[in-house]
Amino acid sequence: MTGFDERFLTRNGLAARQLAVLLLNHEPETRLPRVRDFAVELGVGNGTVQAALQLLENAEAIETTARGHLGTFLVRSDRSILWRLSGLGTLLAAMPLPYSRRYEGLATGLRAAFEEAGAPFAITFMRGAGARTTALLEGKVDLVVLSRFAADRLIEDHPVELVADLGPATYVGAHGLLLRRGSDPETPGLRVAVDHASEDQRMLAERAFAGRSDIEWIEASYMQLRELFEHNLADATVWNLDEVQGLLGMSVDVLPLGDEVTRDLSLRNSSAAIIGRTEGAKALGAVRESLDLSVVTTLQAEVLRGERTPSY
Repeated sequence: MTGFDERFLTRNGLAARQLAVLLLNHEPETRLPRVRDFAVELGVGNGTVQAALQLLENAEAIETTARGHLGTFLVRSDRSILWRLSGLGTLLAAMPLPYSRRYEGLATGLRAAFEEAGAPFAITFMRGAGARTTALLEGKVDLVVLSRFAADRLIEDHPVELVADLGPATYVGAHGLLLRRGSDPETPGLRVAVDHASEDQRMLAERAFAGRSDIEWIEASYMQLRELFEHNLADATVWNLDEVQGLLGMSVDVLPLGDEVTRDLSLRNSSAAIIGRTEGAKALGAVRESLDLSVVTTLQAEVLRGERTPSY
């Protein structure tokens, strides 16, 4: 094993690592670029490319065959070996805290999809889209999961791009206007809970109570809502209903959101978006074309129905 590692530290071995990254985007039974094309892309000689390809074959990462004037074809590749030899490391995604079955299902699906694509994958959990985005921009994570609404706003202002939109009800199920039982939403001085760490929740709450100058905003996280309502410290809020199931039917009534704009914001908040840096890590580029995102939504649905145990 030591000799194997040493070969991949030579000039030919370093070229083999670079080739491993490129070959992650090639499917079996497809024609490979010519040796001289690989040489130009890697900035090495033809002989180095040939030696690098042989190293990858010896490591059982690939199998190729020459088909005369048709060129050289990739017969087989082992993405897990290619990934290990490439030195790309583990892809790290930042997600919201997994407090709901929907988020647990999302994490389960994401991990399965990336692993099926041959990429080592890990998740770190961070509260607040702002904190997750900062980690992405600083290069601490490769991907961030947030609502499509938040993603659209970030893409306008930062060098990030949309990797995928997983569709309605993949991020949250629905939003509603929560009203402490006995409260009147038209009461002057209505105390409305708002979480400024959540861009989505803040925007929805402000939109739902637009035009009201008499609102008293109460800073809160979802973990504090029960205490605020039970102890008469807040009267209302707009919140993701996945987070507040324990409050419903107790001291809180749920009303539908109001105007069309608020409903549109709520719909965009319900879709999970995955974003990465525009000048992204090589790891994301190497795996992106091989991702089957239908795996994510399928497994998430199974977790929500209780047919699969979350695993992330």
